Amino acid sequence: MDSKSVEELSCPVCCEIFKVPVLLSCSHSICKECLQQFWKTKKSQECPVCRRRSSKQDPLVNLALKNLCDSLIKEGNEEICSSHSEKLKLFCLEDKQPVCLVCRDSEKHANHTFRPISEVLSSYKEEFNTALTSLQAKRKHGEKMKEEYDGIIEHIKNFTVTMERVQISQPDPEMSSGALIHVSHYLGNLSFRVWKKMMETVQHTPLTLDPNTAHRRLTLSTDLTSVSDSDEGKKFPNNLERFNRYPCVLSSEGFNSGTHCWDVEVGDNTYWILGITTESNKRKGEVFFKSNVWRVRYMDSKYWSQSPEQRLTVFTVEEKLERVRVQLDYDGGTVSFSNPVTKNCLRTFRTSFTETVFSFLYNCCTTSPLRILPVKVFVTAENHS
Repeated sequence: MDSKSVEELSCPVCCEIFKVPVLLSCSHSICKECLQQFWKTKKSQECPVCRRRSSKQDPLVNLALKNLCDSLIKEGNEEICSSHSEKLKLFCLEDKQPVCLVCRDSEKHANHTFRPISEVLSSYKEEFNTALTSLQAKRKHGEKMKEEYDGIIEHIKNFTVTMERVQISQPDPEMSSGALIHVSHYLGNLSFRVWKKMMETVQHTPLTLDPNTAHRRLTLSTDLTSVSDSDEGKKFPNNLERFNRYPCVLSSEGFNSGTHCWDVEVGDNTYWILGITTESNKRKGEVFFKSNVWRVRYMDSKYWSQSPEQRLTVFTVEEKLERVRVQLDYDGGTVSFSNPVTKNCLRTFRTSFTETVFSFLYNCCTTSPLRILPVKVFVTAENHS
């Protein structure tokens, strides 16, 4: 339609194409909303064009005019061919573009294949949704990779700071420039000094904890013998070895033969689990405690024990445990838990090990850490004189 036709189909108040035109008794048509707004400012219900008083308080909709305006709006939304000013109703599969009926019969599109735009639209929409889903998946994967990368960077930074602290704490092995060595005094006392050192006790930690397996809530001491719990998680890489459900950490050492023993200080900790597990036991999700775990637990002021051969069972102790000793006889197939102070055995499990096993600590108490205690080794010198 030309501009004159558009003007005739426009409201005299808002100058827009009619959406809901109403017919007044004076034969003028006005947008319903425009008329209501106009009447709110007037004492009488008069026509905005001729000022004639309307005989109807609620004029009827001019359906003929409304349908004509709706058709005009619909035509305005349709694409028009820039070459022939015709509606674009077809899609050329060879040129990948919409065309009109005149374009279809032109030499430019000779021997081309055409489809209705509505048909092609649904097909392209499906392809678009597929591509969008793929892009969203790639974006999600990228965000996950970035998060893991940030975790690795943070882990490296923390490791660097820890190493710097360790180096600072080490005594300087170099002698000061003004120092003098009294050789005769040193040689004269050498035998005595060696004998004295050999008589002293040497402390040895039977186990250290593996930071690559620690749940992100846990914090390990610099010597890797103590583990503390916190409510906030840290940005650690989500590697396969790391626990992501339970606040656990494995020992760095694994065992596939021999006898081994270590003491764990539990102190005032209110929720802890100690034990051993197999190397193949899954650490992701909630399946860890469902197989290949031999353990004792303290929770709600009660002691529990469990193994693959025994369901979770409550047991009693004479007094609250401050330390727990774990003894493993791999070849004999036994795991024992005892009180190292009273020497009383708490629980013993019998099984047959077929793969490497690791010690594990579970700490769900934010006020007290769990600590692997060092073992005192007495060294003596024999007198061969």
